[in-house]
Amino acid sequence: RPRREYATAHMRGATSIPLEELRARLDELPKDREIVAYCRGQYCLLADEAVAILRASGRRARRTDEDAVRWILEGLPVES
Repeated sequence: RPRREYATAHMRGATSIPLEELRARLDELPKDREIVAYCRGQYCLLADEAVAILRASGRRARRTDEDAVRWILEGLPVES
C-alpha cells in the first residue's frame, strides 16, 4: 500500500514496501517464508502487481482476500 495509507492504519505486523520501491527492496524480504500482500480493496491491483514481482524474484507470495478497509471496519488488530 502507499506509504500514507500504511501510516494511517495497517494490519498488525505488516511491513510497508510501496510497490514502486519493491524491486529495489527485495533483499529485505525473507526467501524462506510466504509473503502475503494486501491492498485497499478487492478491486485494487497493487497487491496483484506485488505478488507478480515477488514470485518473479523466486519468493512464495499470494494476495489475501482481506483488505485494509474491511480489516479496520471489522475491528481486527491494526497499528498506526
